[in-house]
Amino acid sequence: MRTFLHSFQLFASRPFSMGPLIAIVGATGTGKSKLAVDLASRFNGEIINGDAMQMYRGLPIITNQIPLDEQNGIPHHLISCIELEEEPWRVGLFKSECLRIIKEIHTRGKLPILVGGTHYYTQAVLFKDQLIGEGSDESQDASARSEGEAEDSSTKWPILDAPADVLLQKLREVDPAMAERWHPNDTRKIRRSLEIYFQTGRPASEIYAEQKCLKQAALATGDPIAGEGQLRFPTVVFWVHSEKDTLISRLDERVDVMIEQGLMSEAQRMSDYIREKKAQGASIDPTRGVWIAIGFKELAPYFEALHDSSLSEEELKVLGASCAESIKIATRQYAASQVKWIRNKLWNTLAETGMAHHLYLLDSTNVGEWGKYITEPSELITQALLKGESPPDPKSLSELARTVLGAKEAQSQKGPGSVAKCFTCDSCHKTMINEEQWNIHLNGRSHRRALRAMAKKAGREEFLQKREESTRGISCEKGSVLSDDLSSLSNLFQ
Repeated sequence: MRTFLHSFQLFASRPFSMGPLIAIVGATGTGKSKLAVDLASRFNGEIINGDAMQMYRGLPIITNQIPLDEQNGIPHHLISCIELEEEPWRVGLFKSECLRIIKEIHTRGKLPILVGGTHYYTQAVLFKDQLIGEGSDESQDASARSEGEAEDSSTKWPILDAPADVLLQKLREVDPAMAERWHPNDTRKIRRSLEIYFQTGRPASEIYAEQKCLKQAALATGDPIAGEGQLRFPTVVFWVHSEKDTLISRLDERVDVMIEQGLMSEAQRMSDYIREKKAQGASIDPTRGVWIAIGFKELAPYFEALHDSSLSEEELKVLGASCAESIKIATRQYAASQVKWIRNKLWNTLAETGMAHHLYLLDSTNVGEWGKYITEPSELITQALLKGESPPDPKSLSELARTVLGAKEAQSQKGPGSVAKCFTCDSCHKTMINEEQWNIHLNGRSHRRALRAMAKKAGREEFLQKREESTRGISCEKGSVLSDDLSSLSNLFQ
């Protein structure tokens, strides 16, 4: 412990940008909050919530806030701090407030631990400001701007408010390379690429390529703007991950427990709150803020039927069970999207600057072996960060880590200079957003069925065309014979 305190004193005496940071990411239900409390208890830390929904006050079950009795007396920041009617913080506000809190924690000689649930919140804090990088999500970059900036852009360039097909056509004119990257329905990214062109006078694809070259050159020469320089702090990112089947089962069970603990009561309070506000003449947008929280929107049909008294008790029971199943499905989908962000956005952003070794996958598949696969390696790696020592190879922590991280490394080595591109299948009338999806589609059953259907259709058309030509030929022959006969008859009467 004395060594730990000494190393923390060294960190506290360094400039703000040099203080350490632990970030914990992963799908919902994998154990992020538990790991954060364990590390904070062991290393004199404080926890910062990075989940937009958990910032809302009065909804501990629906938003999955860690119960007080499990917080172990550890200070938790940015949790249960805004009211129901407020919209989630824009990423710029979250970033500035989070950085302020991190600075205060460093000043107290403690270790800040950011527990991420909202992806773009986490990424904005981890990395220094970038214009618009290959690893960043342009739609998230757009969300980071204030409403005033967005409105100002629309005033200057009214075309930005046009339908997606109009935007895409304009983007094809000014930046065809960028137009190939985006799905035709991805309005936000198409719009952002056009906006960059209008603001800078240069194609976004050109700016991306330039940034990438600068990063690669900096890495090759050991320039300080690369690698560590892209991270705001000396950082370790723990990815708490479970095998898919195990996680699905765990999430389903957790939804059942949440219902037992009072999820329905919280959801009903939210429903009653909306009705009360509407009765007062206030309008609430159900597509924004806490109203999109998983566990409320899926139950909306149930509370609507309950309020209208339109269903029998048995019918209400069936509807309630159906809504509960919808919560489970939505939770699984959300977990999948979180994993997708880590695999793609986060890992790629780290890999671009040679920092992928800062991401450590911790296997929480078997909670009975939490100590072996979570506690021991996380403490070892945190100690290495605080002492400035070399940490272990991320792939060495478990078989799951070796498999998942090894696959990502192999994938990056295949084509580090590749550019994202959309592919459109004319046979199936579908658009894929990258080459991997394109190859999967080409080898998929639906595509093969479409090809067989097209071949059959082409065969039928060819058969009909030949039959028509054949019929036309016979008619011509008969016409010729009839003409000869008429000619003969005419000669007889002359």
